[in-house]
Amino acid sequence: MTPFKRIGVLAHPTRPQSFPLAERIAAGLTARGLDVWQFARWTESDVNTQIADTDGVIAIGGDGAMLRAARVCATFGVPVLGINMGHLGFLTEIRDPDAWETQIDAVLNGDFWIEQRMMLQIETEIDGVPIVVHALNDAVISRGVHTHVTQFDMYIDGGWTTRYHADGLIVATATGSTAYALACGGPILPPETRNILVVPVAPHLSLDRPIVLPEGARVEVVIAPDKDEPAVLTADGAFLGDLPPDTRVLVQASPNISRFVRLRERNYFYRSLLDRLEPRISAPAEPNQISRPN
Repeated sequence: MTPFKRIGVLAHPTRPQSFPLAERIAAGLTARGLDVWQFARWTESDVNTQIADTDGVIAIGGDGAMLRAARVCATFGVPVLGINMGHLGFLTEIRDPDAWETQIDAVLNGDFWIEQRMMLQIETEIDGVPIVVHALNDAVISRGVHTHVTQFDMYIDGGWTTRYHADGLIVATATGSTAYALACGGPILPPETRNILVVPVAPHLSLDRPIVLPEGARVEVVIAPDKDEPAVLTADGAFLGDLPPDTRVLVQASPNISRFVRLRERNYFYRSLLDRLEPRISAPAEPNQISRPN
């Protein structure tokens, strides 16, 4: 018996080429006797009207589509199955959109596992209004359009740690460690780890090493009060607003957990990552065996 009775299908809102596939998948699931809802162009409020009692969501697109779907579904504990129609598709599970029927049937037959990934909770004040948002990849505080470095004071668990002179500061999850943080020299963290990663962007005469913190850490970043221009805050690449001097941003582990439907083996992450970093290197036909003494 399938664990999925009610399924949502989300096309990529800004990629019309994903709309026909979403319609075909929704029709196919309906023909299989499932209760299906579907959105092509959608917002978080649209999904919130349908997400109650939903057993799973199929997100079509690339990593951007997965980030959008994961954020809204995590609040309700709903797992997401990704179908890649983007460039990287690192978070998606079905890489060939033409093969969706076979692989979705495997999911409906129970041949899958759920991967859980930690998220971040970001708290600050934008234009005098307190906000709390959640992100799967990262929170980035940066200099915006200005060409000179800016200054950030960082506190860990309430204690002052250092002042960065840099273009920006990335606070990321393990999932985000393979995104912008990796491009800025951060380490790769396995997705199941529940750490918080701090990576400076182009630091100048200040701490230039990434810092890996435990899940329970509270990272507070304060824009230097003596700066003339505001910094900029983004979460998972989405612009949240300007941060005037002396603004505080608190980042910590979110109570929400992203859940992804996986069909591949549980150690898929390393090969999947290296296939993208080293596309010209092929795996050997057979793994070398370590000989052990009798």
